[in-house]
Amino acid sequence: MDVMKRVPVREQEPQVRAKNFEEVCLGYNAEEAMAEASRCLNCKNAQCMKGCPVAIDIPAFIGQVKEGNFAEAYRIISQSSALPAVCGRVCPQESQCEGKCIRGIKGEPVSIGKLERFVADWARENGITPEPAKEKKNRKVAVIGSGPSGLTCAGDLAKMGYDVTIFEALHKAGGVLVYGIPEFRLPKETVVQTEVENVKKLGVKIETNVVVGKAVTIDDLQEEGFEAVFIGSGAGLPRFMGIPGENANGVFSANEDLTRNNLMKAFDENYDTPISAGKKVAVVGGGNVAMDAARTALRLGAEVHIIYRRSEEELPARVEEVHHAKEEGIIFDLLTNPTEILVDDNGWVKGIRCVRMELGEPDESGRRRPVEIKGSEFEIELDTVIMSLGTSPNPLISSTTDGLEINKHKCIVADEETGQTSKIGVFAGGDAVTGAATVILAMGAGKAAAKGIDEYLSGKKN
Repeated sequence: MDVMKRVPVREQEPQVRAKNFEEVCLGYNAEEAMAEASRCLNCKNAQCMKGCPVAIDIPAFIGQVKEGNFAEAYRIISQSSALPAVCGRVCPQESQCEGKCIRGIKGEPVSIGKLERFVADWARENGITPEPAKEKKNRKVAVIGSGPSGLTCAGDLAKMGYDVTIFEALHKAGGVLVYGIPEFRLPKETVVQTEVENVKKLGVKIETNVVVGKAVTIDDLQEEGFEAVFIGSGAGLPRFMGIPGENANGVFSANEDLTRNNLMKAFDENYDTPISAGKKVAVVGGGNVAMDAARTALRLGAEVHIIYRRSEEELPARVEEVHHAKEEGIIFDLLTNPTEILVDDNGWVKGIRCVRMELGEPDESGRRRPVEIKGSEFEIELDTVIMSLGTSPNPLISSTTDGLEINKHKCIVADEETGQTSKIGVFAGGDAVTGAATVILAMGAGKAAAKGIDEYLSGKKN
């Protein structure tokens, strides 16, 4: 075995997976996982841990995998993470733990994410779950939203003994994990629902179909005896370009498109969920959500173009997702910017007008600013446009909560280390505070807020 190279991970063939919604990556088996774990140098000053937002003891769990002690590896991971099977699949490890792996200086970094996934899947298949708190505190905490930040905050608080209730607006718990990430990247029943059930086994109660800000307010929750409230409601309000034709039939936000496909199973012929899959689809944007929307449309039978105004080097999506999209046949129209959506006489999309771009000087983000090339306009004939330009928090909660400070982006202002907001007893984290970001960063914020809530309640008499 060449220790400088990773143990390869089995995947569905591109031409096969492009026609189904089954998971693309098949993961390691026990033998492969142990071989990959043996590549870890077990560094005394482990840089990989510094790249993990939830501070998993990576060398310790990998050491247990190397010896075949998978149950102990799961126990170590569970001390820090409530969602290991999710993180092993969707975290950007290449820019976090694996990006700091010492093995990666001269060779390929250890496949930390794939090992985490293996351990979590092994635990699920063998009926192993996290252990609940031995001592319970008679203190009630409310968590708004059952996405990654809410589940993490609730799980950590439950391990400390708090009586935690999650309030979820939709009919199914999991937040962006169930409605935003496609089945072929993150299986819902086997992976997401198992992780949600594991949080419930810690003692967390989940109430669905509760829209905080409508059915109940934060002030109501505090009056009902919840001594602290964590807002982890995410950022689900889509952004649009403001160009002509955006109100036409056949224009969707990526949020709406993915929600219908995931939560309402529009991809399953046994479900009668209305969606315009389209024969020729353009997805505008270059992030992970854009890749998800594009690869979903492809699986529904469309020819799919990704339109992005910068070059491939600036694509914000994970390298793995771009690679998979290209393998499956997605067409990338880079250095291209839409200026108008063309509409037929019946109000339906018939095409999109774009201009070519070139990269100029860096902007405030550090990326080179795209500049329009004059006289380069052209049109693409199509019948569906999916806008994937990022999201912002829904203002419903902030507009119905007195004393809650928000910034110019409509994000809740909260302390980075504790999650404390301007309203006493109210904490917040994840996309509701930062705007759209990654699952693992939201989890890190939920973890920090759980610690902040514990410190707040410990200093507050019952």
